[in-house]
Amino acid sequence: MKSAFHIAVLDDEVDITQLLANYLQSHGFRVTQLHDGASLMKLMGSDPADLVLLDLGLPGEDGFSIARRMRENWRCGLVIVTGRGDAVDKVVGLEVGADDYVTKPFDLRELVARVKAVLRRLAPEGGPVVSTAAPASAASPAAPDRLRFAGWQLDLAARSLANPEGQAVPLTGGEFDLLRAFARHPGRVLSRDFLLEQTRGREAAPFDRTIDVQVGRLRKKIEADPDDPQIIKSVRGAGYILVPPVTQG
Repeated sequence: MKSAFHIAVLDDEVDITQLLANYLQSHGFRVTQLHDGASLMKLMGSDPADLVLLDLGLPGEDGFSIARRMRENWRCGLVIVTGRGDAVDKVVGLEVGADDYVTKPFDLRELVARVKAVLRRLAPEGGPVVSTAAPASAASPAAPDRLRFAGWQLDLAARSLANPEGQAVPLTGGEFDLLRAFARHPGRVLSRDFLLEQTRGREAAPFDRTIDVQVGRLRKKIEADPDDPQIIKSVRGAGYILVPPVTQG
């Protein structure tokens, strides 16, 4: 893994950003401390972060709105770190694109482990993480690391998805990993436990239902009718299955 990933810590409490910055820096990360959404947007335009630790209770623009803006414009790691432990807030946070959700108070060692897990998923070879959500070229050449299904194209190297018209469809890190797992195992029923292992590894918690949330988000992006899915179908009591055949190139 790249040794100097850039982490942006966004929280309105200076003591918290300083605490996190000191601890992350001791683990080899480069850290920028921020206290409002405008500062984060400015940073992403000049010195983009590979991963953002985002508090929800911010002055002015709230954290959910900032998370949506991040997902509309950049592909980077996004971990919500907040005192809001309500299950509804967690689901909303994941639906707007967070890769993980950590509630305060938290163990610093666990937080760093979660940060590293997200970065491993986004940059398994240690390469760069952040990129803009610019449209993919429909005329780009085919390659063996591209998987096609139902007109969609999943580029494993670029970690990107293009719709049947060749337009880019932004995915969070977790959504990409989930869709990759489906595309590599078409026609097979995949259990939630298997999908959790593919998307969150050892950080997956017992009885974690975030897979259901992420499948719902994927359906909204790739299904003509998310309420009547034809690409990713549920198998009661067993998990999910990618129905269309998958080809390479």
